Amino acid sequence: MPARRRTARDERRRGLGQNFLHPRLADQLVGEAGVRAGELIVEIGPGAGALTVALARRGADVLAIELDPAWAKRLQLVADKGGAGRVRVITADFLSYRLPDEPFRIFGCIPFGATTDICRRLFDDPLLPLWRADLIVQREVAMKRAQSPPSTLVSTLWAPWWEFELGRRIPAREFRPVPKVDGAVLIATKRERPVLPARVARSYQQFVYASWPFG
Repeated sequence: MPARRRTARDERRRGLGQNFLHPRLADQLVGEAGVRAGELIVEIGPGAGALTVALARRGADVLAIELDPAWAKRLQLVADKGGAGRVRVITADFLSYRLPDEPFRIFGCIPFGATTDICRRLFDDPLLPLWRADLIVQREVAMKRAQSPPSTLVSTLWAPWWEFELGRRIPAREFRPVPKVDGAVLIATKRERPVLPARVARSYQQFVYASWPFG
């Protein structure tokens, strides 16, 4: 039997690193995260909208940042029927989009290949009014980030202001298309009592870069 020919949607999924969650699992993850009505949540790469709908059903105000115009257009139609929360879909690259000035949370099933860039966007600046992030990433990455004490340079850069926790494992079969590796939830929570004040973040980062033993 000849192999199925890839569609334009297939090519976009692969090119943008899109791996979508089953709606049932997305609803469970949102429930486990304790999302409350009225919270402002920025969702990274919502795609087909499984997480978006689950967030809206719980009354969250969702700002969904989607790079793919085709999915963004479809998502707004889906989100309008999703529930009590308000959903605004923005067609943009999350890495260059200006984030809110008011306190917010992050949710996202993010492209595995863009994990480091996205995390740096979120955690490098302790003055960003982000207070919690629930990110679905490659499981190996989630385990590394959740190590205590931190074992990598970037985790050390973030440690004075952020606590990281390894959430549930997500088997590869729960994604479409199916990736080669399992995923996991990485939970980042801003420390109520930071180890260092935010004003010294740049000096601290320069110190870590200069003294890191592995270059």
